[in-house]
Amino acid sequence: MKATKWYVNVNAQRGGEHEVHKATCPSLPINREYLGTFLSCLTAVDAARQRYRVVNGCGICAPNCHKAVSV
Repeated sequence: MKATKWYVNVNAQRGGEHEVHKATCPSLPINREYLGTFLSCLTAVDAARQRYRVVNGCGICAPNCHKAVSV
């Protein structure tokens, strides 16, 4: 498994969650914070939870960490 650079969207989604994205994600937001380099989305999401209370993985680049959020 290769380490990947991860970012978190500083703007919350409609459901209040901050999405975590790979650096290569086609929907990588402009308003983002660098989280670091991690082997999986799980560790990237954990790092984002140190900054934001509600965090979710991107459905495109981190589907294993994406959970449906009701609005």
